[in-house]
Amino acid sequence: MRIYTRTGDGGQTALWGGERVWKDHPRVEAYGTVDELCSILGVVRRLLSGEELPQWLGRIQEILFCIGAELAAPRPEESRIPRLTGESVKDLEHWIDRLSADLPPLRSFLLPGGTEAAAWLHLARAVTRRAERRLVTLARQEPLNPEILRYLNRLSDFLFVAARWVNFRAGVPESPWSPKPRP
Repeated sequence: MRIYTRTGDGGQTALWGGERVWKDHPRVEAYGTVDELCSILGVVRRLLSGEELPQWLGRIQEILFCIGAELAAPRPEESRIPRLTGESVKDLEHWIDRLSADLPPLRSFLLPGGTEAAAWLHLARAVTRRAERRLVTLARQEPLNPEILRYLNRLSDFLFVAARWVNFRAGVPESPWSPKPRP
């Protein structure tokens, strides 16, 4: 099978089921941003050692692929695509609690950064927020599985905590934001 089809050369793409839409359609924007997020998490996994966090990120990538597939299917009930459920949100909450138990209390906003892996996790968090915004735009136009929005909202929290945890484990101090009045 060739990787190129030439069917998108005019600026359209096919959704699951064959419907063709413009590549800037809110649905394509949503699943494209989820795909971008999944790729960033692949970079993070490559930078991490240990077992738990890379495994969790791998599981998140699998879920993001399911989300992307569900978003690419305007009528997921007509396909065999697995639909996201609340169990995935519970996993994220459990992982947030496990990582948070090791961390000092948060006392201010933090500037993104630290180790290379933590900086990428902060970028992943920001892309998650963008994916969430794209989903809200789409959800205002078409019905969507509400669990997807819940998952992305919780995922951004997880990625923030994971970035803090990676820095903490590496002994890299956090950079608190200290607003300075303008002269």
